Amino acid sequence: MDMNTLRILTTVASFVVFVGIMIWVWRNQKNSGFKDAANLPFTDDQN
Repeated sequence: MDMNTLRILTTVASFVVFVGIMIWVWRNQKNSGFKDAANLPFTDDQN
């Protein structure tokens, strides 16, 4: 296995991981949790 083959495999594996993360994020089941997390910086802390 030469260096170019290793680079190709790394690129393909990274792309597959990226697509997997994108599918996980855009699933409807998890949508409300991400909306709640997105609004956390705007909540008023009364500490």
